[in-house]
Amino acid sequence: MRDLRREAPPSVPASFESALAKLPEGYVDGIFGNRSWGVTVKRSEDGKRTWLYGEELGGTDIVSFNFYRLIRSGPMLKPCEMSSATVVEFVLGFEPSTKKAAPPP
Repeated sequence: MRDLRREAPPSVPASFESALAKLPEGYVDGIFGNRSWGVTVKRSEDGKRTWLYGEELGGTDIVSFNFYRLIRSGPMLKPCEMSSATVVEFVLGFEPSTKKAAPPP
């Protein structure tokens, strides 16, 4: 017989939420893993959804996810075709540059 209970979403560390909140809205260059990255962050007007897309500049790696702050179920991380651990590691380790850059053409 199948277990029909829903799996609880993986918990999101408070350090992840704090690091994500510190990232500037829009496009920013930065460093992760000693490599240059370009990252775009968009936040919904109501603050319930944050979207991040990052790509290694001059490389092939990407990171992409949606993060939801829901009243009933709490924070929910939805990575796009990668593990939650990869997303958390990126957000905790990404260092934005001090100057805001224009996105690549």
